[in-house]
Amino acid sequence: MKPTKAAQRAQAKAQYNAFLAACPSRQLLDRISDKWVVLILCALGGDTANKSDQPGASDAARAMRYSELSRLLAGVSQKMLTQTLRALERDGLLTRTVTPTVPVTVTYELTDLGLSLHHLTRDLRHWAQGNMDRVLVNREKHDARTS
Repeated sequence: MKPTKAAQRAQAKAQYNAFLAACPSRQLLDRISDKWVVLILCALGGDTANKSDQPGASDAARAMRYSELSRLLAGVSQKMLTQTLRALERDGLLTRTVTPTVPVTVTYELTDLGLSLHHLTRDLRHWAQGNMDRVLVNREKHDARTS
């Protein structure tokens, strides 16, 4: 007898191990470790101000238009932003809402799943900003030894 879809998912879940090349969780880790994903989740989570001295501080999550995200994420190309938003929507981390106005209004907002991930990415962003001086010093020391 063929196992049900639910039984197949339960068996696969019990076998998730990101250290194995074929594990789907490895693909998810690859996605969520992308800088644009981290920054989009932080933006939609309301974590847009420089609050590195206040870990855990955050404004309320909110919906944002594509143009708002594009302006906020300095250096992101239109193609990369579009691809990243589509991938996050596919994974169920954000929702895309189209409002039939003139012109059409499209907004993006975190789902509950996306909000739970935002809490982790927010802390990662704060860690990076808060420790950048130390990392730069370490890089200088390393480069001085190896040159």
